[in-house]
Amino acid sequence: MVELHLHLDGSLSPRVVWKLAELQGISLPANNLQELAKALIAPPDCRSLNEYLLCFELPKLVLQSAEALQLAVEELIGSLAREGILYAEIRFAPQLHTVRGLTQEDAVRAALCGQEAGLKKNAKISSQLILCCMRGGGDEENEETLRITEKYLGHGVCAADLAGAEALYPTVRYRKLFAGAAAQGIPFTIHAGEAGGPQEILEAVSIGAKRIGHGVRAAEDPAVIELLLERKIPLELCYSSNLQTKAVRTPSDFPLRGYLQKGLCVTVNSDNRTVSGTTLNREYSLLRELGLTASEENHLLFYAAEAAFLPEREKAELMRRIREKCLS
Repeated sequence: MVELHLHLDGSLSPRVVWKLAELQGISLPANNLQELAKALIAPPDCRSLNEYLLCFELPKLVLQSAEALQLAVEELIGSLAREGILYAEIRFAPQLHTVRGLTQEDAVRAALCGQEAGLKKNAKISSQLILCCMRGGGDEENEETLRITEKYLGHGVCAADLAGAEALYPTVRYRKLFAGAAAQGIPFTIHAGEAGGPQEILEAVSIGAKRIGHGVRAAEDPAVIELLLERKIPLELCYSSNLQTKAVRTPSDFPLRGYLQKGLCVTVNSDNRTVSGTTLNREYSLLRELGLTASEENHLLFYAAEAAFLPEREKAELMRRIREKCLS
């Protein structure tokens, strides 16, 4: 299994948040893990992406030191390995971890140390980091994120991203920023077509996005579907979180199978394991309940491997491992 759209701060287990708070002497608004879990998991009746994003405040609070970031990444890789994930791309925004004196580069180095430690302990999984620029973030902070992405590209970092409140900060505002990334040869994905409409996907593709985070609203415009097909742009679909944020209103509205039938390259991801109360295995299980067939599931696995930000040789090896898993 391959996890391409996974946020670090949205995937800290209550146990890890509790542990990080204790280590740093941070007071939490909870007396036990059960109460903490309620604060970390978005409610089923969440009204919008903006409300969903409120659940990230506690994780950000405890991820403001190098030690915390290192431990968080190491623990997440261990969880993914136990789930049977073969390859993961873990994303986070280094600019959100500078409240207590870390620089963005300090934050990235700490996450890379955690990744190295996690991979040493879990030989069957491989992973890379995606560094997120932020909608609503300052120009200097976002430019710094891209500079660090370029510096560590191929050394544990594989791409950049644009994340945050899409409806409040349209993608067009970041055209110049990502035009610069494209000119520097930095691969990037962009959250688009989630809280914003299909025009956000058009904008993301036009400035050079190699993948689209979510993209569930592409179905609203046949021209966008045609563009995605023509450019062979993969979509990073996230079923549970899309229902919570109201990007799709009902399970039957989730466009995965329709996209597959149209020939789009689509992938299944958990987005935020804790905030959405899910795992990648659970996402596939829920989709099977909606009628996903074994053949379609195999297609999704191969699409995910093909869409990974990996060198061709490593991508071929990942495809081989998935093929073995499908045949076993």
